[in-house]
This record gives sequence, structure tokens and C-alpha cells, in this order.
Amino acid sequence: MTEPAGEPTIYHEPGAGGAPLLWGPGFALAGYLAELSIGGPTHTFAWVGVGVVLLLLSMVWVYARRRFLLVRVTPSTLWQGREALPVARIAELDEVGAPAGARVLGGAWTVPRKYTEVPIRLDDGSVVLAWARDDARLRSALHEAREAG
Repeated sequence: MTEPAGEPTIYHEPGAGGAPLLWGPGFALAGYLAELSIGGPTHTFAWVGVGVVLLLLSMVWVYARRRFLLVRVTPSTLWQGREALPVARIAELDEVGAPAGARVLGGAWTVPRKYTEVPIRLDDGSVVLAWARDDARLRSALHEAREAG
């Protein structure tokens, strides 16, 4: 399923912000400044290399989190990571229990750490687990999307 063009976003969790991209270069700068303050020889190119390597590693980490931990609700679709669920398939949001072995949206085996599960009953009677950092706002957005659709 492709992302709908031009639809307004009701709820959005990007998965990761851009701040972690500054950690690696910041640590390298701190190391360089520590060397500079001690008064000994400074290894400028080594610290630049360390900063670049740490920046590249954090870029991979941020990219992965933005791709696999995305939560987005539009009037027609619930996006969980790379998986899209049409809002029209949602039959019930409240008072749904999470049975053992319920499928987790987004393709993972379990709900991601630090995220809260939101059980959803689909139109075929099955229960799937959506997830978000703020489960109340996700439920509210899904109710709004169901009313809009």
C-alpha cells in the first residue's frame, strides 16, 4: 500500500528526532577541546575522523528508527512502521483485550520497547496490536479518523 498523497495527518510520531545526529560530532569536539586544554599535541584529523564515523553511525540509527518506528494516522490509513492498515478495517478500539499471540502491526514480533500497545479489533474479528508512545492520543486520532471516513 502506498502513502496517500495530500491527506492531512491527524497524528504523527516520527520514531526519532534529529538531535542524536549531534552526539557523535559533539563527543569528538569535546575530546579535541580536552586535548587542546591539556596543552599536549592535538590530533585534529583523528578527532574529525571520529566525529564523521560517529555521525555516520548515528545517521543509520536515526534512519532505521524513522523507518521502523513511524506512527502516522490519516483519515484513511494507520501507518505503523512500514505497514499500513486502512482505517475502514477497524471495527472496535475501546474495551478490546489483547489475546496471546495477537499480530503486532509494523512487522515486529513484539511491541517496541517504550511504546504502549493498543489492541484493535478488525472487521474480520481478529485482534492486532497497534503501538504508540502516547496511546491515548493514538486512540483519539483513530476515533477521529473513523468519524471522518
